[in-house]
Amino acid sequence: MNKEEQVIASFRELFNKLAWLNKFKMEESLKGYKPSEVHCIEYIGKLEEPNVTRLAEALYMTTGAISKIMKKLLEKGIIESYQKPDNKKEIYFRLTEQGNAIFKIHEDLHNEFQERDQAVFAQITDRQFEAMLGFIENYSRHLDAEIKKQGLGMKPEQATEQK
Repeated sequence: MNKEEQVIASFRELFNKLAWLNKFKMEESLKGYKPSEVHCIEYIGKLEEPNVTRLAEALYMTTGAISKIMKKLLEKGIIESYQKPDNKKEIYFRLTEQGNAIFKIHEDLHNEFQERDQAVFAQITDRQFEAMLGFIENYSRHLDAEIKKQGLGMKPEQATEQK
C-alpha cells in the first residue's frame, strides 16, 4: 500500500471508529430519529434560510431525498415551512420548539464527544494543526474541483454563501 492509499485507508478507519463509538449514544439519545433526519435538523438549525436545495447541497443528497425527509419532519412537528412575503415560490424551513430540543441534544452530544477526545487534541501543536488543516483544505479543494468537473453540484460552503 503506497502512502496515498495509507492516508485514505487511515481516514476511512478513523471515520468508521468515530462513527461506531458515537453511534450508540446518538441512537440512545435521539431515539425515533434516523441519522439523515438528525443531520437535516442540524443543518436547518445552522443554515440561514434553509430550503430543499441548500440542504441537498450541504448534505450531498438529492433534492428528492431531502423532500422526503422534510415531509417526515413536518409530520412529526420537528420543523415548519414558511415563505417570504416577497417570494411565494420558495419554501424555507425552521425548527419548531421540539426541533430545537433535538438540535440541542445533538449539539450537546457533539460537545461531549469533543470533550472526550480533548486528550488527543491537547497534545497537538499549532504547527501540526496547521499542517493537517492545510492538507485537508487542499484535498477538499481537489474534491470540489472533481465534483464540479463531473457536474455533481456545489460544495456546502457555496450553498451557505448563496444566502
